[in-house]
Amino acid sequence: MSIPLIQQYRIGKYLLRQKLSGRKRYPLVLMLEPLFQCNLACAGCGKIDYEKDILQRRMSVADALSAVDDCGAPVVSIPGGEPLIHKELPQIVAGIVARKKFVYLCTNAILVPKHIDEYQPSPYLTFSIHLDGLQRQHDASVCQEGVFDKAVAAIRLLRERNFRVTVNCTLFAKEDPDEVAEFFDFAMTLGVEAITVSPGYHYEHAPRHDVFMGRVESKTLFREIFRRGRATGRNWLFNHSALYLDFLAGNQSYQCTPWSNPTYNVFGWQRPCYLMSDEGYAPSFRSLMEDTPWDRYGVGRDPRCDNCMAHCGFEGTAVNDLLRHPLKALRVALTGPRLTGPMAPELPFLYEEQRAERDAVVVPLSAVRREPRTREASAASID
Repeated sequence: MSIPLIQQYRIGKYLLRQKLSGRKRYPLVLMLEPLFQCNLACAGCGKIDYEKDILQRRMSVADALSAVDDCGAPVVSIPGGEPLIHKELPQIVAGIVARKKFVYLCTNAILVPKHIDEYQPSPYLTFSIHLDGLQRQHDASVCQEGVFDKAVAAIRLLRERNFRVTVNCTLFAKEDPDEVAEFFDFAMTLGVEAITVSPGYHYEHAPRHDVFMGRVESKTLFREIFRRGRATGRNWLFNHSALYLDFLAGNQSYQCTPWSNPTYNVFGWQRPCYLMSDEGYAPSFRSLMEDTPWDRYGVGRDPRCDNCMAHCGFEGTAVNDLLRHPLKALRVALTGPRLTGPMAPELPFLYEEQRAERDAVVVPLSAVRREPRTREASAASID
C-alpha cells in the first residue's frame, strides 16, 4: 500500500470517529460524476450510453460542493465521462481541496496538457490516470490508437509539475499475467504514487460483453500476477488495503458494501452504487443511506452483482474487516496475499434459493377464488 501518512491519518481518524459514534453506514469515498460525456468510447464502458442532451449536462459548482458537504466522506473520486471536459472543474476541485478532502481526479489524460495550468499541486489532489496496460493492450481497451503514448506523456508532465499521480488500471478477460506484471513494472518507473487495480464490471450497457471476467477467472488471474511479483521481488505499490488485495487473490469471502462509495451525478444520488444506474435516484444523501434497500444488492442477492469485484464495492468491506480484525490485516500486510491452496468459498446465491422456494409453493385449487369475468376482461388478460 502506498498512501501518504497524512491521508492515512485523516482517514483513520474519520473511521474511528464513525465506529465510536456507532454509525452503521458511513461513506468512505464519494464518487462525484460532474458529467457523463467523454472523448473516448471504451469497449468495457457503460457510462456513456446516454442521449446527446444528457451527455451535454454539467453539474454546477454549487451542487458538487453541496454533495461533498452532505456526504462528508474524507475522499472524493471524480470520474466521468471525462472530467476535464467540464469547464468549471477547476473550481470544483479547488473547493474540495479547500475543505481538506482528498481528491482523485480520474482522467484518460488526453486533455491534461491543455488544462494542467488550471490546477495547483496539493497533498489533497491526485491525478488518477487511466491505463489498462502497455501500449497494445491499453489502446485496444480504449478503442483508439495513440492514447497510451498521450497518457504516459501526461504522467511525466504531471510529475514534473509535482502533482500526485496514480494509475487506474482495469483488467479484462484473456489478460496475460506476464504482460500485466510487465505493465506494473513500467508504471513504477513513471514515478507514480501507486496503482489502483480492479476487474472490469460487467456493464449491461457496455458496447461489448466478451471483455468481462467471472469471479474465479478474476481470482486466478490475480494470483498469477501476484505470484510473478513475489517470485522476482518486484516492488509494486497499490492504492488499496492489504485485505482488498487478498480478496482479489481469492482468500476472502467478502460481500459488497455499496454504501461505502455513494455516487452523486447529474441526476442526483444514484442507487445503489456507482456501477448500477438503473435503480433510480434518492432525493438526498440521507434518503440514499436510510431508504435504499441495501440487502437486495450484492453477490448472490442480485445477478448483476455476482461477478463484481470492483474496489468501489469491496474496498469498503476490506476496510471494515481491517477494523474488526487488525491482526489478520497486519499479517496479510506483512506476508502478502496467499497464492496457493483452496480459495475462500463463494457466497451463496440466495436469489436462486428464493426462486426455488417460490416455485415449490403449491396453492390448492380449492383455495383459488374465481371471480366472474366479462368478455372484455378476458381479452385484456391475453394482452
